[in-house]
Amino acid sequence: MATARALASNGFKVKVIERSQFSIGASIRNFGMLWPIGQPDGQLYERAIRSREIWKEYLNAVSIPFNACGSLHLAYSKEEWDVLEELSDIFSKSGRPVHLMDPHQIGNKFDGINRTDLKGGLFSNDEVIVDPREGIRNLPLYLSQTYGVEFIWGTAISRVDSGSVYSGSKRFDADLIFICSGADFEVLYPEVFKQQEITKCKLQMMRFVSDKPGYKLGTSICGGLSLLHYKSFTASGALDRLKAKLQNELPEYMKWGIHVMVSQNMQGELTVGDSHEYGLDFDPFDKNYINQLILDYLKNLVNIDQWKLIETWNGIYPKMTNGKTELHLEVQKDVHIVNGIGGNGMTLSFGFAEEIINEI
Repeated sequence: MATARALASNGFKVKVIERSQFSIGASIRNFGMLWPIGQPDGQLYERAIRSREIWKEYLNAVSIPFNACGSLHLAYSKEEWDVLEELSDIFSKSGRPVHLMDPHQIGNKFDGINRTDLKGGLFSNDEVIVDPREGIRNLPLYLSQTYGVEFIWGTAISRVDSGSVYSGSKRFDADLIFICSGADFEVLYPEVFKQQEITKCKLQMMRFVSDKPGYKLGTSICGGLSLLHYKSFTASGALDRLKAKLQNELPEYMKWGIHVMVSQNMQGELTVGDSHEYGLDFDPFDKNYINQLILDYLKNLVNIDQWKLIETWNGIYPKMTNGKTELHLEVQKDVHIVNGIGGNGMTLSFGFAEEIINEI
């Protein structure tokens, strides 16, 4: 849909052909976080900020509420605090809206934070929470009404040629074709898929509601494990010491790629996750053991005694294995595959699509 918007903004007449009847993929199975803090300075951070601008433009146009609540990374060890202090200095010098908070400030501003052994936190004002179910499922209507994009639902494409795509015997013609189907592009181009340094990632997620009426966490919360997950944090020279500490103390968390975050949407629901299993195929069943590890860690950060579990699920998305942040291939004349932005789809897609279309 980001690619459709970028094309339509450049004057193209656009059709989106989708095999499902509505949005059911990885994009609605996440935290709903627009997450610039996870992107390193330079092109990726600027892409995240541009994507956030487009999100806000759309959400305001259709009156979908969002939560511009920022994010808070908490430190409960000297190693975690050393990383946050260093990142605060680096990010501030590059103009990011971040600042350190002490335990007293955190306790006064945010509800339910565990202050036992709390060293402090790094607050960023960049991050925004959108309920991905509402935000993404309403996006096609907005694109249709605002940009004239036509959506053809329940239509699976079985073959692509330069200038045409086919759903069985039915043919659709186009000047430009973009395949934006996540890891499923291996169905249309299996040889191309096998040639790429790309894999898939399965993550497990949970959703809670609080028994406390009107409960507001106040921001998105992350712990020390999240500092190992995002590329922007590798700017800290102290990160290696933290990584060694966590590998020694929490080997099961490292094994399953667990980093623990919680976001709260405008309906008050709390989305918690997640794990990262890598491979080309996965056991379809969620592991309660992984969910319990996530919750055990979360209890060190936030008081969740009054939270009630209402949903669990998993999502699968493609991810590059060569350190690259995206995949863009022209596999035939005017046939483009756009893929491989990992778990950063909501944060980067709008800006990434604009860059690709402007380049073409």
